[in-house]
Amino acid sequence: MSLPSVSPASPVSASASASASTPAPTQAQLLDFVRRAAADAQLVASLPLDPEGRTWMRLAGPGGSEAWLIGWPPGTGTGWHDHADSVGAFVTAAGELKENALAARLPTDGWKTLELSDGVDRERRLSVGTGRAFGRHHVHEVLNESSDRHAVSVHAYYPPLPQIRRYSRSGQTLRLEQVERPQDWQ
Repeated sequence: MSLPSVSPASPVSASASASASTPAPTQAQLLDFVRRAAADAQLVASLPLDPEGRTWMRLAGPGGSEAWLIGWPPGTGTGWHDHADSVGAFVTAAGELKENALAARLPTDGWKTLELSDGVDRERRLSVGTGRAFGRHHVHEVLNESSDRHAVSVHAYYPPLPQIRRYSRSGQTLRLEQVERPQDWQ
């Protein structure tokens, strides 16, 4: 099933592109942006929600960043992935999300399977207004574990996502399964 993409009805004000003289947004600036966007009730309400699949709309992020408003039906998630060389931030705007993350620095290239050490798993419950910033190569999965309620979140990445690496996980074994590029999801 192809997920719909819609244009923002009420874009959050920010520069749509960074010029050579504009510094790259920091993780803190991305987190500030997603918090402000998540607090915009009109923007959050403008996202059409699908009972079966995630929906999204692209936003104008600060300093040339890539930003998205994402709707999560009950029981959906991303699977394990990272955002390659991009830093990012996200905040829950409605409902509650769960993030499972790895507190470990993984090699960036040249591997297909890794055995993870004990103690690298981190879990966060992200209620409305709660979020986090993260650095390059942050491996995580995001889930809406509710059985009956949609969640909505705002995400921003800089530089705009060059790729997403998707992983499978069985116990302490993490396996690189697929590398997606922007043309795969836009």
